[in-house]
Amino acid sequence: MRPLKFFITFLLILSIPAVCFSNDLVENVGEGQINWTKKIARAKGIGAPSRSQMGLPSARPLAIRAAKLDAYRNLLEAVKGIRVDATTVITNYTTSNDIVMTKVDGMVKGAKVIKLEYMSDGTVEVTVEIDLNKGFAQLVLPQDIKQVETIKPMVDNSIQSEGVFSGLIVDARGLSVRPAMAPKIIDENQKEVYGSAFVSREFAVQQGMCGYVKNVTAAKSNKRVKGNALLVKGIKSMGPGKSNIVISNADAARLRSSSKHLSFMRECRVIIIVD
Repeated sequence: MRPLKFFITFLLILSIPAVCFSNDLVENVGEGQINWTKKIARAKGIGAPSRSQMGLPSARPLAIRAAKLDAYRNLLEAVKGIRVDATTVITNYTTSNDIVMTKVDGMVKGAKVIKLEYMSDGTVEVTVEIDLNKGFAQLVLPQDIKQVETIKPMVDNSIQSEGVFSGLIVDARGLSVRPAMAPKIIDENQKEVYGSAFVSREFAVQQGMCGYVKNVTAAKSNKRVKGNALLVKGIKSMGPGKSNIVISNADAARLRSSSKHLSFMRECRVIIIVD
């Protein structure tokens, strides 16, 4: 019985990473993947030595080089498909601005190799990834996201206080919402509740304007909003890219009831739950 128990325990341990990964929102873009939860773009490439090189010492280095080039090419295509907001994808920038295109291309070519596998037939598979925060975010986030100073607390006494919220969780499941680097949350009157005008660029660059997860448990336990986060339900998605979310006027009023609540928006402490 002991070997059987050990085997079952071993299988359960192996299953843990898969369960954890299932909470990540991963989108396939071309031959690559965008992990919106971890804010990384990843792609694989395969390389094989030519027949004339088979068996020679130079065969493997050439296969590795070919695999890296293939991975970088796939990663670039995936990155170009990333939505910046509800109307713009990164390829819009790169086709109209040579400087941005050159910088994006340079970042992709500098992507980190996270996995290198050698196959029995001599082929090599390389996996590369790039961080979508920090330098990349600084390059592609809209320029209207400025540095915002600390907000002086002011309370609207006409609305009953619920305490200070530690963050905002928007449940947008079932709305066909598609993630973006700079989404907007608006009320039923089309007035912006959260977006580029509410955040400070330093926070948007370092951690993204919002986080994306796939369930309420993952959202509430996320350190970005952990504490007294306000949970609201999205009504519908908007914009060509379906990245903007409409919430009720009542929920919008709760957020606008105190400038203390604007402080967490400034620091991008927002989580969006999507399917």
